[in-house]
Parts: sequence; C-alpha cells; structure tokens
Amino acid sequence: MFGLDKGKKEPLFIFDLEKDLQDDSKQTKLVQRIEKHIQEIKTELRKGTKVEEFEKLGLLLHGYSALLKIITQPARKH
Repeated sequence: MFGLDKGKKEPLFIFDLEKDLQDDSKQTKLVQRIEKHIQEIKTELRKGTKVEEFEKLGLLLHGYSALLKIITQPARKH
C-alpha cells in the first residue's frame, strides 16, 4: 500500500568501511592491520608504562579488540 511494501530497500548511506568489508582482500588486510596494532599495544603494555599511558593503551586495546570481533563475525541477516 502506498508503495511501502516494495521488496528490499536500499540503504541511504553506506560507510567506506562497509564497502571495504564486502571485498575479501580488503577485509583480510584490515584484519591483519588491526591484529598488528593489537600486538604493538600489548608489547607496550608488557614493557610497563606510566599510569596515564597504561589506561590509554588499555582503552585502545579494548577498542581494537571490539572492532576485530565485529569485523570477523559472519554477517547477520535481518
């Protein structure tokens, strides 16, 4: 009714990251880059740093870990 029940809707905007994740080679490169950053942060944390830096690095580590988890999960259909 009123043209609202027409099949699949196209999204109004697609982020560049979403486009990159659809390409397997770009997704693989992105995952490798994120894993590299995670390892660098873990290395810095193991060395021992000031309290302020430790907290910032911890936040970065959690952020990269969350991003990696989201990117590597299979796509869900709504």
